[in-house]
Amino acid sequence: MINIKKRIKQVVFISAMMTTLIYSMTRIILTLINYSNYTILEIIVSFLLLASELLVLIHAGGYIRHLLRSVQMRDLALTPARPLSHPMPTVAILVAARHEPKEVLEDTFRSIINLHYPAKNVYFLDDSSDERYKQEAEEICKKFEINLFRRQERHGAKAGIINDCLNKLTEKYVAIFDADQNPMPSFLTPLIPLLEANSELAFIQTPQFYHNINAVTNPVSFGAAYQQAVFYEYICESKGIDQAMFACGTNVVFRKEALLSVNGFDEAYITEDVATSIKLHMAGWKSTYYNHVGTFGMGPEALTEYFKQQARWSRGSFGLLRKIIKELFLHPLSLTTNQWIEYLLSGSYYLVGPAFLILMLCPILYIFFNIPSFFINPDIYITVFIPYFSLSLGVFYMTLKERNYKIGSLFIGQTLSNITFPIYIKSAFLGLLGIQGTFGITSKGKSTTMPYIYLWPQITMIILNFGALAWGIIRAIREDNFAIIINCIWVSYHFVIMCSIFYFNRRQREEQ
Repeated sequence: MINIKKRIKQVVFISAMMTTLIYSMTRIILTLINYSNYTILEIIVSFLLLASELLVLIHAGGYIRHLLRSVQMRDLALTPARPLSHPMPTVAILVAARHEPKEVLEDTFRSIINLHYPAKNVYFLDDSSDERYKQEAEEICKKFEINLFRRQERHGAKAGIINDCLNKLTEKYVAIFDADQNPMPSFLTPLIPLLEANSELAFIQTPQFYHNINAVTNPVSFGAAYQQAVFYEYICESKGIDQAMFACGTNVVFRKEALLSVNGFDEAYITEDVATSIKLHMAGWKSTYYNHVGTFGMGPEALTEYFKQQARWSRGSFGLLRKIIKELFLHPLSLTTNQWIEYLLSGSYYLVGPAFLILMLCPILYIFFNIPSFFINPDIYITVFIPYFSLSLGVFYMTLKERNYKIGSLFIGQTLSNITFPIYIKSAFLGLLGIQGTFGITSKGKSTTMPYIYLWPQITMIILNFGALAWGIIRAIREDNFAIIINCIWVSYHFVIMCSIFYFNRRQREEQ
């Protein structure tokens, strides 16, 4: 029975992949055929539209590929290793922090010292420059009887202080947690035996989930949590199978020998965790993913903090994309084909921001100015688009619902990502210039609203989509044009998405 269900899933996923490919080829062919009839402006617009659609299609295909790979997870899942014998291998638990609230840190260290693993040493890597935070760090270390580590000279932000501490450690393994992460008592119990059983494993990554999620009281953290859920389910499972799972900066356990073999964390990138993972994989080390929630953290509770988090991640991603492409050309055999595919998909993910803006603008241009003048034949559109769209969307929601995620909650997460397009566009622009920016901490417990003057890109798109919808309805009544109806549907959808800015940008309400 299990094999039958598995086969059915594979057939559905392959069908979704095929319809995606068919729609992609149809769009490319029909766009090229009609280039001769276009003006220069229409050529530019149609090219940007095609490129944006293809990017979305590539990532849709990538997600379906992840689903196909994760179907194998039952056969390739990590099997429990033998219990550890005494003496148990030692683990250094590192928490790096700079100007973090004392109450957040106390919750974190309270959870860590209660881990059911006796051979552990806890280190608070305090990188604060403010005397008040320094004194609080000393009080925390005294209260929980843990080790305090400081450095003389700041460099490399989080990666730098971990590297400075790493060189002084004697423990075999290194577990890293963010300042707001609360591991469950059994977190280390299954991971260390797995590392002991496979000397080629550089690290094991585990999921990250937020505990401050409530669609009413914390809409931003709620949406962010469901974005995380999509990544930490099938995508990470697939990456684990392909030996392409990268470290996510927290809730991860490293083999110290592996880190030292590549000279520690890569300090050249603000997403030092992913950059270091690439170095480890290129050096021949392996990684895996353990899909069992063992830690809960705090998600950003306001758009200001969420945008700050997304800016850091996307800038780091674009910086790494340059590195990935460079390494692919210079050292194509240093990684497997599957590893290159996974790193390229991850590195290019945030290009969905510029792509989404183009996909929003094109229906508006068509309704107001009839640009581009060509529109795909209604029969062809229905034949190739509907199967692709229905199957892809159906597979996405069906597979996540299978793991107890609600469709409405997933939609909120997608919507939050869509309204972040200005952040991703800025990151893409800076990435092209080779500017990554500096490492920044996402503040915890902040819930202030964001002044709407700073949300002018989203507000502008609300106005443009509403105007296009009104004019499109007038045109649809007066003209017999299938394309107008289709584009009215799209501007309606985009209008609703952009209006969600008012849902997310509101003052946090106290939980009852």
